[in-house]
Amino acid sequence: MAEPAAPGALMETYRRWPVELVWGSGCRVRDSDGNTYLDLLGGIAVCSVGHCHPRVAAAIADQAFRLMHVSNLFRIPGQQRLAERLAALSGGMRSFFCNSGAEAIECALKLARRWAGEHRPGARNFVAAEGGFHGRTLGALAATGQPAKRAPFEPLVPGFSHVPYGDLDALDEALTADVCALLLEPVQGEAGVVVPPPGYLAGARRLCDERGVLLIVDEVQTGLGRTGRFFAYEHEDIRPDVVCLAKPLAGGLPLGACLARPEVAAVFRPGDHGSTFGGGPLACAAALAVLDVITDEGLVERAGAAGERLWRGLEQVVPVGARLRGMGLLLGVELPEPGARRVAERALERGVIVNDATERVVRLAPPLTITDAEIDEGLDVLEEVFDEV
Repeated sequence: MAEPAAPGALMETYRRWPVELVWGSGCRVRDSDGNTYLDLLGGIAVCSVGHCHPRVAAAIADQAFRLMHVSNLFRIPGQQRLAERLAALSGGMRSFFCNSGAEAIECALKLARRWAGEHRPGARNFVAAEGGFHGRTLGALAATGQPAKRAPFEPLVPGFSHVPYGDLDALDEALTADVCALLLEPVQGEAGVVVPPPGYLAGARRLCDERGVLLIVDEVQTGLGRTGRFFAYEHEDIRPDVVCLAKPLAGGLPLGACLARPEVAAVFRPGDHGSTFGGGPLACAAALAVLDVITDEGLVERAGAAGERLWRGLEQVVPVGARLRGMGLLLGVELPEPGARRVAERALERGVIVNDATERVVRLAPPLTITDAEIDEGLDVLEEVFDEV
């Protein structure tokens, strides 16, 4: 492996592996020393159609030669087409485009307060889940239910409370008259791929309907087919009021989206929110190509089938006392004791990329294009690593 870069030019905000990745194709990446890796992390659930998919790369190149940026002071044809595609997939929701998941969350929070100002004056607060992760900007961090991430930056944006994830009784008590919105992940990715009990999202939807509270679903990590449905909330056949997307949307280019039911989206007025770069021609061209690939290659269905194969294989190789959790191609291996970083390190040495989501949970989020042979190859390496660690 390459030596770690000398500190100085970059802020030290990441715990980086001493590897320089310089090339990618499908589920494979290569470093500057010529070593090739099987990527079972996919850029943290970003590269859902694989690294450098030819159709996505061609769409980016074509758009880059024609127009890369105009700002949102002008109409952007690709942005309009992308909004129409997402509306068709989400039951008619309207889109606001930004650059990241955290920005999509910020938009959702502002939209909820704007909506409450018109429909439920006095309801200004939010409820989110313990263990949830929604981003690192001050508003998104206030919604994040992980005290260790929040504490160094307090005081944060006021008006947020947190309840145990998966506990409908706690939600029932928390959704008081001063709450405008409930924010939930359908699967908590950064907390270690935590799946709520069956019926939890449907129960949350029911409680929100009873109290007149908006339901915001954070699909930044789970959206666009990763769990075997286009949106993970579809597993419980509900319709949220607001949906946040980002990671895989533009195939590796920065693009986030906040989707909302038309009657909710209608409360935004010109000047209420904005983004200089959000929904620019280049990112939207990439996103349209990503949606084409997902549809044409049947990747939503593939994620379900590949996820089952990966789950069954992991059952055979994980250590005694470990537990599996997740949906589709977003899976976590909870180890019986801390050691996830060592697993990730040993796997990297053997040419497989996974991630230590927590001290005890190894996260896998490979491209949805992963083949059966690549799944089996990864399992063979992970079996060796688990045996060693």
